[in-house]
Amino acid sequence: MLMQQAIYLASASPRRHELLNQLGIKHEVLHVPAPDGEDEPIWANETATQYVQRTALDKLQHALAWRKKQASLNQDWPILCADTTVELQGDILGKPVDLAHAAQLLQRLSGSSHQVHTAACLAHQGQIYSTLSTSQIRFKALSPDEIERYCRSEEPLGKAGAYGIQGLAAAFIEHLEGSYSGVMGLDLHQTYQMLRQAHLK
Repeated sequence: MLMQQAIYLASASPRRHELLNQLGIKHEVLHVPAPDGEDEPIWANETATQYVQRTALDKLQHALAWRKKQASLNQDWPILCADTTVELQGDILGKPVDLAHAAQLLQRLSGSSHQVHTAACLAHQGQIYSTLSTSQIRFKALSPDEIERYCRSEEPLGKAGAYGIQGLAAAFIEHLEGSYSGVMGLDLHQTYQMLRQAHLK
């Protein structure tokens, strides 16, 4: 599925970079400075799906505006952005602020089912394309020792819901219904279809 047209990936996530490589999608990572203010704020009465779609679109608009000021960047390349969040009983579980917070989030996920939402947006030739992937995951009951050892690895940091499916936390997952790559951070099937919709495949 090699693609001749290169794109910009406006994401600091190494997992999304790896996933695009998996499909043979030529891309360069765009290191866009974070905007001023709170990082990915949650609005009042906003659902998890509304939040993740808005955040992905905000990232895309910010990346487009920033690229316009960079003379060294190709202004015609498509830009891809994505955001992932974890939802537990209606609550949005973002990235932990520290390992103590990570342990609290993992305790909440222990022995329960939750949803992982990943929204992706693509800008190309003045058009914006978007996707939303939702997967259901059930965690085994975690012992305090398992949570402590997992936090000690520091893997929970920087990850929505304080875990990464592609890492040590794979041992915690009893059941997955949906997209493994979507839980990682980019639903590859949906991304491929979005690129085709934009006539890039």
